[in-house]
Amino acid sequence: MRRQDIRNIAIIAHVDHGKTTLVDCLLKQCGQFRDSELAQDCILDSNDQERERGITILAKNISVMWKGVKINIIDTPGHADFGGEVERVLQMADGALVLVDAFEGPRPQTRYVLKKALEVGLQPVVVVNKIDRQDCRPHAVVDETFDLFVELGANDETLDFPYIFASAREGFATSDPTVITDDITQLLDMILEKIPGPLVKPDDPVQMMVTTLEYSQYLGRIAVGRLSSGRLHPGDRVALLRADGSVVNSKLDNLQVFDKLGRTDAAEALAGDIVALIGLPDPDIGDTIACVDNPIALPRIEVDKPTLSMTFTINDGPLAGREGKFVTTRHLRERLMRELESNVALRVEETDDKDKFKVSGRGILHLSVLIESMRREGYELCVGKPEVIRREIDGKWHEPFELLEVDVPAEEVGSVVEQACSRKGMILEMTASDSGMTHLEFSIPSRGLIGLRTRLLNATKGEAIIHHRFDAYKLAEGDIQKRANGVLVSQEDGRIVGFALFKLQDRSEMFVAPGDDVYEGMIVGENARDNDMVVNPVKEKKLTNIRTSNTDENIILKPPRDMSLEAALEYIENDEYVEITPKAMRLRKILLRETDRKRVRRSS
Repeated sequence: MRRQDIRNIAIIAHVDHGKTTLVDCLLKQCGQFRDSELAQDCILDSNDQERERGITILAKNISVMWKGVKINIIDTPGHADFGGEVERVLQMADGALVLVDAFEGPRPQTRYVLKKALEVGLQPVVVVNKIDRQDCRPHAVVDETFDLFVELGANDETLDFPYIFASAREGFATSDPTVITDDITQLLDMILEKIPGPLVKPDDPVQMMVTTLEYSQYLGRIAVGRLSSGRLHPGDRVALLRADGSVVNSKLDNLQVFDKLGRTDAAEALAGDIVALIGLPDPDIGDTIACVDNPIALPRIEVDKPTLSMTFTINDGPLAGREGKFVTTRHLRERLMRELESNVALRVEETDDKDKFKVSGRGILHLSVLIESMRREGYELCVGKPEVIRREIDGKWHEPFELLEVDVPAEEVGSVVEQACSRKGMILEMTASDSGMTHLEFSIPSRGLIGLRTRLLNATKGEAIIHHRFDAYKLAEGDIQKRANGVLVSQEDGRIVGFALFKLQDRSEMFVAPGDDVYEGMIVGENARDNDMVVNPVKEKKLTNIRTSNTDENIILKPPRDMSLEAALEYIENDEYVEITPKAMRLRKILLRETDRKRVRRSS
């Protein structure tokens, strides 16, 4: 049977196309909340990093009521690095709102998430958002979206997708972009009309796949998923089917369903409901909750494999332990293993060195969000240069390639092509628009993208709009140009002195400021030449007995380069680490002593 009292939908789109803003609009206009509950923008971006970065990192569940029908809404990330979040939560939905920017049209992540939605059989509803923009082209965007459906192999029924025009920021939806309405009710009505209710088997044995894990220090792990068949009640006996084939019988302590912005206790859950189960013994994502008498496992979630890895190790520098609370290998191992429980796209491997771990993910942003979370929790660690994960196929090494899309003013096209081609990029397409922007597409190795975003922004004076997505594994290319400049490496421990920086800044760009702590082997600046140079940034001016007007120089220092965590990870080379503590981020050499580095260079 098909339930008509519920709809389960996921909202999927490219980054910055307005998913979370649309959810805000739905919440505000459904009439279930006080104004104080919805006072801020991007209500679901509750994570500190999400609000600071302006992106959605974790998928979230909420529900609203419309005309007596409960609509469970799943807000998903839009960045390609968090594709693992999208892949698993789509299992809970029956339909998807595909958001497309009314000016930009379908972008790389639109293609990725739409492909995943079609693979699991979701009914799409296309929402052309931001039609309040002056440069919008809504009908052309609908045509481009249709072409994307065709490219992805959608069937005739899916190609006849419903679509609507909206402005999530202004709070309206309309079937005609030239007619501005007062509210978003047309979209809510379309959801009820076009997206089917869940097809369920309420009288069959219980089956539910765990697609999300939440954690409470009082309740432990909370398993979230959609009940595929059967009925559940608090206190029921259920079987937990693990990945290794083992079956663990247990009792449900409590059962909750999603209600508005949170969860509420429920006396019963029917097939089709998205539920949270409390009291299970350490469930994992992909496990099946089944009937004790007839435990049948559902197919486990298949998630695309990581393409990038980094070395995580303890902070063994001279300043270690001053700022962090968790500084040992045991702390680092426990935290990484805990992350694996909910981050399905992450991999953690032990190495020959007991203090080091190989951590693999979808991209630099994916891993940097984990690093930033650990830093805020009080961890100290060092992270090595990102490296792509190669595979051996038919006896030959292959590496991940990505499709790079860049929109840039016409006069800056040459700079973009030069930078991309120097990283083994191959141009696939170049089209000009009436707005004076040129759209460029490249096929480029994933390792060629490391550090490329900063170069492109610098080369185009910040005008470039850059997106990329994983394409396929192809034959490995040759060596890619490394960092053009060497670095300045401190030879002393102490505190940075302005007098010393003043003497160094003519031939370098500094990463530190007067008063910062420094130690031997720490990187303090970028050399103007291609070689590393050992310097003394703590050297003070010698005092004399002679006082004349020409004795003292007026020291004017340029401000140091302020790098984000992602920029620092892209900047370092193979012999360097980024040292991360709760209060600071430093660049350093792996071998701190110059004599040790010279010995390694001689031996190589």
